[in-house]
Amino acid sequence: MKKRKIIIASSGASGVNLGLKALHLLPKEIERHFIISNNAEVVLQKELKDITLHQNEDISAAVASGSFGADAMLIAPCSMNTLAKIACGIADNLITRTAAVMIKEQKKLILAPREMPFSAIALENMHKLASLGIIIAPPVMAYYSDQEDLDTMENFIIGKWFDLLAIENDLYKRWK
Repeated sequence: MKKRKIIIASSGASGVNLGLKALHLLPKEIERHFIISNNAEVVLQKELKDITLHQNEDISAAVASGSFGADAMLIAPCSMNTLAKIACGIADNLITRTAAVMIKEQKKLILAPREMPFSAIALENMHKLASLGIIIAPPVMAYYSDQEDLDTMENFIIGKWFDLLAIENDLYKRWK
């Protein structure tokens, strides 16, 4: 059985911890790859174990090729700059290049835009991407899952992303 390959990328600085937490919560049987933008790397001060780290400037990294065979990609957080570049087909760094490959290979791509309120331009870009089959899943909590603190709110959001990636999880209380 082929080992699933999941790429998680973080662009922008705010919310990097959420993408990193999702990366660490992925089941160990999944091959995990992490791409980090320069701005996100500035705020990231944690050691990554059992994860292949890719520099955003390295557009020749294996994950930027359709032959790499990634199953899915989650960009969390996804800055408005990264979102706009993906919507316009600009592939000038490893995150946007890998996203472009996911789109051309018709693989699952999930974007977690992190800013709010959303401008009309951002919403237009999200609409364009959603019409192409890209999943727009901002980190939005739901009240039915009884979040008690930041950790349980983050688990809810990550659990919803894992649901979209078809990764079984019990990270949040489900609707009954």
